[in-house]
Amino acid sequence: KRARRGEENMSKKPIVLKLGKDAFGDQAWGELEKIADVITIPESTTREQFLREVKDPQNKLSQVQVITRTARSVKNTGRFDEELALALPSSVVAVCHTGAGYDQIDVEPFKKRHIQVANVPDLVSNATADTHVFLLLGAVRNFGIGNRRLIEGNWPEAGPACGSPFGYDPEGKTVGILGLGRIGRCILERLKPFGFENFIYHNRHQLPSEEEHGCEYVGFEEFLKRSDIVSVNVPLNHNTHHLINAETIEKMKDGVVIVNTARGAVIDEQAMTDALRSGKIRSAGLDVFEYEPKISKELLSMSQVLGLPHMGTHSVETRKKMEELVVENAKNVILTGKVLTIVPELQNEDWPNESKPLV
Repeated sequence: KRARRGEENMSKKPIVLKLGKDAFGDQAWGELEKIADVITIPESTTREQFLREVKDPQNKLSQVQVITRTARSVKNTGRFDEELALALPSSVVAVCHTGAGYDQIDVEPFKKRHIQVANVPDLVSNATADTHVFLLLGAVRNFGIGNRRLIEGNWPEAGPACGSPFGYDPEGKTVGILGLGRIGRCILERLKPFGFENFIYHNRHQLPSEEEHGCEYVGFEEFLKRSDIVSVNVPLNHNTHHLINAETIEKMKDGVVIVNTARGAVIDEQAMTDALRSGKIRSAGLDVFEYEPKISKELLSMSQVLGLPHMGTHSVETRKKMEELVVENAKNVILTGKVLTIVPELQNEDWPNESKPLV
Protein backbone atom coordinates (compact mmCIF):
# COMPACT_ATOMS: atom_id res chain seq x y z
CA LYS A 1 0.00 0.00 0.00
CA ARG A 2 1.18 3.49 -0.72
CA ALA A 3 0.41 6.81 0.85
CA ARG A 4 -1.96 8.63 -1.52
CA ARG A 5 -3.02 12.23 -1.69
CA GLY A 6 -6.73 12.80 -1.31
CA GLU A 7 -7.23 9.71 0.87
CA GLU A 8 -10.67 10.22 2.37
CA ASN A 9 -11.34 7.00 4.23
CA MET A 10 -9.10 7.05 7.26
CA SER A 11 -8.15 3.60 8.48
CA LYS A 12 -9.62 2.30 11.68
CA LYS A 13 -6.44 0.36 12.31
CA PRO A 14 -3.30 2.09 13.66
CA ILE A 15 -1.18 3.29 10.76
CA VAL A 16 2.40 2.02 10.51
CA LEU A 17 4.73 3.63 7.96
CA LYS A 18 7.33 1.20 6.65
CA LEU A 19 10.38 3.06 5.30
CA GLY A 20 12.84 0.95 3.32
CA LYS A 21 12.74 -2.63 2.11
CA ASP A 22 13.53 -5.75 4.08
CA ALA A 23 14.67 -9.15 2.88
CA PHE A 24 13.24 -11.72 5.26
CA GLY A 25 10.39 -10.08 7.16
CA ASP A 26 7.39 -10.83 4.93
CA GLN A 27 5.79 -13.27 7.35
CA ALA A 28 6.20 -10.92 10.31
CA TRP A 29 4.78 -8.01 8.35
CA GLY A 30 1.88 -10.17 7.22
CA GLU A 31 1.01 -10.84 10.85
CA LEU A 32 1.28 -7.16 11.72
CA GLU A 33 -1.14 -6.24 8.93
CA LYS A 34 -3.86 -8.10 10.83
CA ILE A 35 -3.85 -5.33 13.44
CA ALA A 36 -2.29 -2.41 11.56
CA ASP A 37 -2.63 -0.52 8.32
CA VAL A 38 0.92 -0.75 6.90
CA ILE A 39 1.76 1.88 4.30
CA THR A 40 4.88 2.67 2.30
CA ILE A 41 6.14 5.52 0.14
CA PRO A 42 7.40 5.36 -3.46
CA GLU A 43 11.13 4.68 -3.83
CA SER A 44 11.41 7.91 -5.79
CA THR A 45 10.30 10.00 -2.80
CA THR A 46 12.65 12.82 -1.84
CA ARG A 47 13.09 14.42 1.56
CA GLU A 48 11.34 17.55 0.34
CA GLN A 49 8.32 15.53 -0.78
CA PHE A 50 8.26 13.52 2.43
CA LEU A 51 8.33 16.61 4.65
CA ARG A 52 5.56 18.18 2.59
CA GLU A 53 3.33 15.11 2.60
CA VAL A 54 3.51 14.36 6.34
CA LYS A 55 2.11 17.86 6.90
CA ASP A 56 -0.70 17.45 4.39
CA PRO A 57 -3.97 16.61 6.23
CA GLN A 58 -5.31 15.05 3.03
CA ASN A 59 -2.43 12.56 2.94
CA LYS A 60 -2.44 9.34 4.93
CA LEU A 61 1.09 10.09 6.10
CA SER A 62 -0.37 12.80 8.32
CA GLN A 63 -2.13 10.14 10.42
CA VAL A 64 0.89 7.84 10.89
CA GLN A 65 1.38 6.54 14.44
CA VAL A 66 4.41 4.25 14.18
CA ILE A 67 7.37 4.55 11.79
CA THR A 68 9.80 1.75 11.00
CA ARG A 69 12.93 2.54 9.01
CA THR A 70 16.07 1.02 7.53
CA ALA A 71 19.39 2.79 7.10
CA ARG A 72 18.96 2.80 3.32
CA SER A 73 15.67 4.69 3.59
CA VAL A 74 17.73 7.79 4.40
CA LYS A 75 17.84 8.39 0.63
CA ASN A 76 14.08 9.09 0.73
CA THR A 77 13.74 11.02 3.98
CA GLY A 78 17.20 12.25 4.85
CA ARG A 79 18.40 12.09 8.45
CA PHE A 80 15.83 11.86 11.21
CA ASP A 81 16.96 15.22 12.55
CA GLU A 82 15.21 18.10 14.30
CA GLU A 83 13.60 19.38 11.12
CA LEU A 84 12.04 16.02 10.40
CA ALA A 85 11.04 15.44 14.03
CA LEU A 86 9.19 18.76 14.09
CA ALA A 87 7.50 18.00 10.77
CA LEU A 88 6.00 14.70 11.89
CA PRO A 89 2.33 14.73 12.85
CA SER A 90 1.33 14.66 16.53
CA SER A 91 -0.02 11.15 15.99
CA VAL A 92 3.51 9.64 15.80
CA VAL A 93 4.47 7.86 19.01
CA ALA A 94 7.45 5.73 17.97
CA VAL A 95 10.28 5.37 15.46
CA CYS A 96 11.69 1.82 15.16
CA HIS A 97 15.09 1.51 13.48
CA THR A 98 16.46 -1.65 11.84
CA GLY A 99 19.97 -1.65 13.24
CA ALA A 100 22.01 -1.45 16.41
CA GLY A 101 23.65 1.81 15.35
CA TYR A 102 21.18 4.67 14.99
CA ASP A 103 23.46 7.60 14.18
CA GLN A 104 21.02 8.61 11.41
CA ILE A 105 18.58 9.59 14.17
CA ASP A 106 19.08 12.62 16.41
CA VAL A 107 17.30 11.35 19.50
CA GLU A 108 17.00 14.65 21.39
CA PRO A 109 14.31 16.31 19.22
CA PHE A 110 12.24 13.11 19.32
CA LYS A 111 12.67 13.00 23.08
CA LYS A 112 11.31 16.54 23.33
CA ARG A 113 8.25 15.47 21.35
CA HIS A 114 7.79 12.32 23.45
CA ILE A 115 8.37 10.07 20.45
CA GLN A 116 9.98 6.78 21.42
CA VAL A 117 13.03 5.63 19.46
CA ALA A 118 13.94 1.94 19.28
CA ASN A 119 16.85 0.02 17.78
CA VAL A 120 17.91 -3.66 17.68
CA PRO A 121 20.84 -3.66 20.13
CA ASP A 122 21.55 -7.32 20.91
CA LEU A 123 20.87 -9.27 17.75
CA VAL A 124 23.80 -7.89 15.78
CA SER A 125 26.52 -8.70 18.33
CA ASN A 126 27.52 -12.19 17.19
CA ALA A 127 27.52 -11.51 13.45
CA THR A 128 29.42 -8.24 13.88
CA ALA A 129 31.95 -9.86 16.20
CA ASP A 130 32.54 -12.68 13.69
CA THR A 131 33.20 -10.09 10.98
CA HIS A 132 35.51 -8.15 13.29
CA VAL A 133 37.59 -11.21 14.16
CA PHE A 134 37.90 -12.12 10.47
CA LEU A 135 39.19 -8.64 9.66
CA LEU A 136 41.47 -8.52 12.69
CA LEU A 137 43.16 -11.84 11.97
CA GLY A 138 43.43 -10.97 8.28
CA ALA A 139 45.02 -7.59 9.02
CA VAL A 140 47.48 -9.00 11.55
CA ARG A 141 48.58 -11.78 9.18
CA ASN A 142 48.58 -9.64 5.97
CA PHE A 143 46.02 -11.94 4.36
CA GLY A 144 44.58 -9.05 2.37
CA ILE A 145 47.91 -8.50 0.64
CA GLY A 146 48.24 -12.19 -0.18
CA ASN A 147 44.70 -12.37 -1.49
CA ARG A 148 45.20 -9.43 -3.84
CA ARG A 149 48.48 -10.76 -5.20
CA LEU A 150 46.98 -14.21 -5.71
CA ILE A 151 44.02 -12.80 -7.69
CA GLU A 152 46.44 -10.68 -9.74
CA GLY A 153 48.19 -13.88 -10.84
CA ASN A 154 51.52 -13.25 -9.10
CA TRP A 155 51.95 -16.83 -7.87
CA PRO A 156 54.39 -18.55 -8.20
CA GLU A 157 56.47 -15.95 -10.03
CA ALA A 158 56.50 -13.58 -7.05
CA GLY A 159 57.81 -16.29 -4.75
CA PRO A 160 56.43 -17.88 -1.58
CA ALA A 161 53.12 -16.36 -0.47
CA CYS A 162 53.18 -14.22 -3.64
CA GLY A 163 55.91 -12.16 -2.04
CA SER A 164 53.59 -11.00 0.73
CA PRO A 165 55.29 -9.61 3.85
CA PHE A 166 55.29 -11.85 6.89
CA GLY A 167 52.40 -11.34 9.27
CA TYR A 168 52.38 -11.77 13.03
CA ASP A 169 51.02 -14.34 15.49
CA PRO A 170 48.61 -13.43 18.31
CA GLU A 171 50.94 -14.38 21.16
CA GLY A 172 52.30 -11.41 23.05
CA LYS A 173 50.17 -8.84 21.25
CA THR A 174 48.05 -6.36 23.20
CA VAL A 175 44.54 -5.94 21.86
CA GLY A 176 43.00 -2.59 22.79
CA ILE A 177 39.21 -2.69 22.70
CA LEU A 178 37.78 0.78 22.24
CA GLY A 179 34.26 0.30 23.53
CA LEU A 180 33.80 -2.80 25.67
CA GLY A 181 30.04 -3.14 25.19
CA ARG A 182 28.01 -6.07 23.89
CA ILE A 183 29.94 -6.37 20.64
CA GLY A 184 33.28 -5.61 22.29
CA ARG A 185 32.77 -8.42 24.78
CA CYS A 186 31.80 -10.85 22.00
CA ILE A 187 35.00 -9.94 20.16
CA LEU A 188 37.04 -10.39 23.33
CA GLU A 189 35.71 -13.90 23.94
CA ARG A 190 36.23 -14.91 20.30
CA LEU A 191 39.85 -13.74 20.26
CA LYS A 192 40.98 -15.68 23.32
CA PRO A 193 41.02 -19.13 21.65
CA PHE A 194 43.32 -17.80 18.92
CA GLY A 195 46.07 -17.15 21.46
CA PHE A 196 45.57 -13.49 22.30
CA GLU A 197 46.18 -13.03 26.00
CA ASN A 198 46.71 -9.32 26.65
CA PHE A 199 43.52 -7.25 26.54
CA ILE A 200 42.96 -3.66 27.57
CA TYR A 201 39.90 -1.48 27.03
CA HIS A 202 38.75 2.09 27.24
CA ASN A 203 35.19 3.25 27.84
CA ARG A 204 34.05 6.61 29.14
CA HIS A 205 33.73 4.92 32.53
CA GLN A 206 35.18 1.72 33.92
CA LEU A 207 32.77 -1.21 33.92
CA PRO A 208 31.93 -3.39 36.94
CA SER A 209 34.51 -6.15 37.21
CA GLU A 210 32.00 -8.86 36.24
CA GLU A 211 31.47 -7.12 32.89
CA GLU A 212 35.18 -6.74 32.09
CA HIS A 213 35.77 -10.44 31.33
CA GLY A 214 39.40 -10.15 32.42
CA CYS A 215 40.05 -7.07 30.29
CA GLU A 216 42.08 -4.28 31.94
CA TYR A 217 40.63 -0.78 32.05
CA VAL A 218 43.05 2.02 31.10
CA GLY A 219 42.82 5.74 30.35
CA PHE A 220 42.69 6.84 26.74
CA GLU A 221 46.31 8.01 26.57
CA GLU A 222 47.59 4.69 27.95
CA PHE A 223 45.23 2.84 25.63
CA LEU A 224 46.79 4.53 22.61
CA LYS A 225 50.36 3.86 23.77
CA ARG A 226 49.94 0.19 24.69
CA SER A 227 47.72 -1.24 21.95
CA ASP A 228 49.31 -3.33 19.20
CA ILE A 229 45.85 -3.72 17.73
CA VAL A 230 43.10 -1.12 18.10
CA SER A 231 39.63 -2.68 17.93
CA VAL A 232 37.00 0.04 17.34
CA ASN A 233 33.54 -0.73 18.74
CA VAL A 234 32.03 2.58 19.86
CA PRO A 235 28.80 4.08 18.52
CA LEU A 236 29.01 7.20 16.41
CA ASN A 237 27.89 10.39 18.15
CA HIS A 238 29.22 13.90 18.71
CA ASN A 239 31.64 12.57 21.34
CA THR A 240 33.13 9.83 19.16
CA HIS A 241 33.22 11.54 15.76
CA HIS A 242 36.88 11.42 14.62
CA LEU A 243 37.90 9.98 17.98
CA ILE A 244 40.71 8.36 16.01
CA ASN A 245 42.47 11.26 14.26
CA ALA A 246 45.94 12.44 13.29
CA GLU A 247 46.78 13.42 16.86
CA THR A 248 45.62 10.18 18.46
CA ILE A 249 47.22 8.06 15.73
CA GLU A 250 50.54 9.79 16.39
CA LYS A 251 50.36 8.59 20.00
CA MET A 252 49.91 4.97 18.92
CA LYS A 253 52.68 2.44 18.45
CA ASP A 254 54.53 2.43 15.16
CA GLY A 255 53.07 -0.36 13.05
CA VAL A 256 49.74 -0.47 14.89
CA VAL A 257 46.84 -2.42 13.36
CA ILE A 258 43.37 -0.83 13.33
CA VAL A 259 40.11 -2.72 12.92
CA ASN A 260 36.74 -0.99 12.62
CA THR A 261 33.30 -2.58 12.34
CA ALA A 262 31.49 0.23 14.20
CA ARG A 263 31.00 3.38 12.14
CA GLY A 264 33.40 4.86 9.62
CA ALA A 265 33.31 8.41 10.95
CA VAL A 266 34.71 7.34 14.33
CA ILE A 267 37.99 7.48 12.40
CA ASP A 268 39.25 10.48 10.45
CA GLU A 269 39.63 8.57 7.19
CA GLN A 270 42.15 10.97 5.65
CA ALA A 271 44.33 10.82 8.76
CA MET A 272 44.16 7.01 8.68
CA THR A 273 45.05 6.99 4.98
CA ASP A 274 48.05 9.23 5.64
CA ALA A 275 49.21 6.95 8.45
CA LEU A 276 48.80 3.84 6.30
CA ARG A 277 50.88 5.48 3.60
CA SER A 278 53.67 6.37 6.04
CA GLY A 279 53.61 2.96 7.75
CA LYS A 280 52.57 4.36 11.14
CA ILE A 281 49.53 2.11 10.74
CA ARG A 282 50.81 -1.22 9.41
CA SER A 283 47.45 -2.54 8.28
CA ALA A 284 43.72 -2.04 8.72
CA GLY A 285 40.62 -4.22 8.69
CA LEU A 286 37.59 -2.13 7.73
CA ASP A 287 33.93 -2.98 7.32
CA VAL A 288 32.83 0.66 7.54
CA PHE A 289 34.00 3.88 5.92
CA GLU A 290 33.51 7.54 6.72
CA TYR A 291 31.60 8.45 3.56
CA GLU A 292 30.36 5.03 2.49
CA PRO A 293 29.53 3.91 -0.06
CA LYS A 294 31.98 6.47 -1.41
CA ILE A 295 35.55 5.46 -0.58
CA SER A 296 38.73 7.21 -1.65
CA LYS A 297 40.58 5.52 -4.49
CA GLU A 298 43.83 5.73 -2.55
CA LEU A 299 42.42 3.85 0.43
CA LEU A 300 40.92 1.18 -1.82
CA SER A 301 44.22 0.77 -3.66
CA MET A 302 46.18 0.02 -0.50
CA SER A 303 46.95 -3.69 -0.30
CA GLN A 304 47.46 -3.42 3.47
CA VAL A 305 43.77 -2.58 3.84
CA LEU A 306 41.47 -5.58 4.17
CA GLY A 307 38.04 -4.12 3.43
CA LEU A 308 34.43 -5.22 3.24
CA PRO A 309 31.36 -3.30 2.00
CA HIS A 310 29.61 -3.06 5.40
CA MET A 311 28.84 -6.78 5.73
CA GLY A 312 28.88 -7.02 9.53
CA THR A 313 25.26 -8.15 9.82
CA HIS A 314 24.94 -9.46 6.26
CA SER A 315 23.80 -12.97 7.14
CA VAL A 316 20.40 -14.58 6.64
CA GLU A 317 19.80 -15.45 10.27
CA THR A 318 20.88 -12.13 11.75
CA ARG A 319 19.07 -9.98 9.22
CA LYS A 320 15.87 -11.99 9.66
CA LYS A 321 16.00 -11.57 13.44
CA MET A 322 16.63 -7.83 13.08
CA GLU A 323 13.69 -7.34 10.74
CA GLU A 324 11.40 -9.41 12.93
CA LEU A 325 12.35 -7.44 16.04
CA VAL A 326 11.49 -4.17 14.31
CA VAL A 327 8.04 -5.57 13.56
CA GLU A 328 7.74 -6.74 17.17
CA ASN A 329 8.63 -3.24 18.34
CA ALA A 330 5.87 -1.79 16.18
CA LYS A 331 3.42 -4.47 17.34
CA ASN A 332 4.23 -3.82 20.99
CA VAL A 333 3.59 -0.11 20.54
CA ILE A 334 0.17 -0.90 19.11
CA LEU A 335 -0.75 -3.36 21.87
CA THR A 336 0.91 -1.74 24.90
CA GLY A 337 1.98 1.75 23.87
CA LYS A 338 5.69 1.01 24.37
CA VAL A 339 8.55 -0.25 22.21
CA LEU A 340 10.49 -3.28 23.40
CA THR A 341 14.04 -1.99 22.86
CA ILE A 342 14.12 1.72 23.57
CA VAL A 343 17.47 3.44 22.96
CA PRO A 344 19.70 4.20 26.00
CA GLU A 345 19.06 7.96 25.85
CA LEU A 346 15.40 7.35 26.67
CA GLN A 347 15.66 4.48 29.15
CA ASN A 348 15.51 6.71 32.22
CA GLU A 349 12.57 8.78 30.98
CA ASP A 350 9.20 8.39 32.71
CA TRP A 351 6.94 9.43 29.83
CA PRO A 352 7.33 6.22 27.74
CA ASN A 353 5.83 4.28 30.67
CA GLU A 354 2.74 6.47 30.48
CA SER A 355 2.09 5.63 26.83
CA LYS A 356 -1.23 3.97 26.03
CA PRO A 357 -2.05 1.16 23.58
CA LEU A 358 -3.11 2.26 20.11
CA VAL A 359 -5.96 -0.27 19.98
